[in-house]
Amino acid sequence: MARVVAVHGIGKQTLGEETLRRLWLPALNDGLAHAGSPERLNEVDVSVAFYGNLFRPEGEFLAAGDPPYTAADVEAGFEQELLLAWWRAAADSDPAVVPPDADTLVATPRSVQAALLALSGSRFFAGIALRAMVFDLKQVNRYLTDPALRAEALARVSDRIGEDTRGVVAHSLGSVLAYEALCARPGHQVRALVTIGSPLGIPNLILHRLHPAPLTLGGQPRAVWPGGERLVWTNLADGGDVVALVKDLRPAFGENVRGAVVHNGATAHEALAYLTDKLCGQAIADGLR
Repeated sequence: MARVVAVHGIGKQTLGEETLRRLWLPALNDGLAHAGSPERLNEVDVSVAFYGNLFRPEGEFLAAGDPPYTAADVEAGFEQELLLAWWRAAADSDPAVVPPDADTLVATPRSVQAALLALSGSRFFAGIALRAMVFDLKQVNRYLTDPALRAEALARVSDRIGEDTRGVVAHSLGSVLAYEALCARPGHQVRALVTIGSPLGIPNLILHRLHPAPLTLGGQPRAVWPGGERLVWTNLADGGDVVALVKDLRPAFGENVRGAVVHNGATAHEALAYLTDKLCGQAIADGLR
């Protein structure tokens, strides 16, 4: 089995395992090099747990884009709440984004149209089509609410983790899958869990919907630790990463989580930007050592 298992994030439904490995492998090695580690990974060392095609509509083998979603397709409840959370986070990190409670938006407070309009002008979502933004919302929603899809996606991650696997690197929604997969494999030998651009700490929307569900201690949610005493969990978040709304996972997952804020520039949520950071490389090297 591979020494490192990579778990991708949302929006990769038209890619595949080999495509992502060709993208991630050099970035992983760049991160190791930037960390000053002599360790280098080859194709045999890295396996990609690919689940993106579970979200790809059947019969669209030649489709180049996402379904033609509009603001009207954003469902009430989870999708609208997550969209509003993204809007708030974008406004906090980008002065060009009008916040949800601004006077200029009194006529359409917290509306889907207003949220999508504001986010489309943010640095984080620049260049992302509206339909893709809505599709990302729906991917997160489907994973959390469709038991069959969730089980299949988790199986694809779990099947990649073997006795020789020492590191799991997971991006965005993939960090939720990686966390749940490790929790479901007691006794696993993974030594380094590296989550990048993770939404795991978002209360109510993500944290409270995890499997296993967090306990409530002192009125605060406390999630299960996804391994044994030898597991080192490193969580990296860019200050402007809207998906990683909660940068510090320690309140929810315990003081043993090593957290750091990195600087990805204009590509705040991009997986490759995270992977080339020396802190990511150091975390992976520590697990392989």
